[in-house]
Amino acid sequence: MAEAKTTANATLPKEVFAVDVKNHELLKLAYDAYLANARQASATTKTRGEVRGGGKKPWKQKGTGRARFGSTRNPIWRGGGIVFGPRGNENYSKKISTAAKRQAIKQALTLAEQAGKVSVNDVKTTGKTSEVVKFLADNKLDRKTLVVVDEKTPELIRATNNLQNVLLISTKYLSVYHILNADNVVLSKASLPTLKSWLVKEEA
Repeated sequence: MAEAKTTANATLPKEVFAVDVKNHELLKLAYDAYLANARQASATTKTRGEVRGGGKKPWKQKGTGRARFGSTRNPIWRGGGIVFGPRGNENYSKKISTAAKRQAIKQALTLAEQAGKVSVNDVKTTGKTSEVVKFLADNKLDRKTLVVVDEKTPELIRATNNLQNVLLISTKYLSVYHILNADNVVLSKASLPTLKSWLVKEEA
């Protein structure tokens, strides 16, 4: 797989953008954990005790030649209750250690840099969407673009909210999911020190 090497962009810290990526197992774990932790247990079903109706025995116990039933809300009947269905209290979250999460982000940034997706540039805007559109066109960023800033400003939020191909995110909310799903990663100059101190502080 990819080996650690000096990044082509001299402004990028090698501790973050040129780490060793032996395999993609950690990236897969971090990616799945992000999706699992965002999943909501919104599906619910009713048991036979909660389904409306079924109070009357459908037919007498003996003499009909048919199987005995006490309720039409039996799970094997159409319209009956559900056995072992989702109840809305399921926990789909997956845990990943902080150190593993940081390492996965560094690996994702390294792969993005090696693929030529990373650039360092400040998006300057007064809050107008047209200014961001011009910035994207001038820098030939015509696909999914991840803009990473040290701190979101009201102007940046307002200018990027209506752009479907642009995702604005603060440095410390960056994830493997965001990086791998982006065709371009634009880092502000102020985000680099924060990114480095956040991702490599455990190794200092």
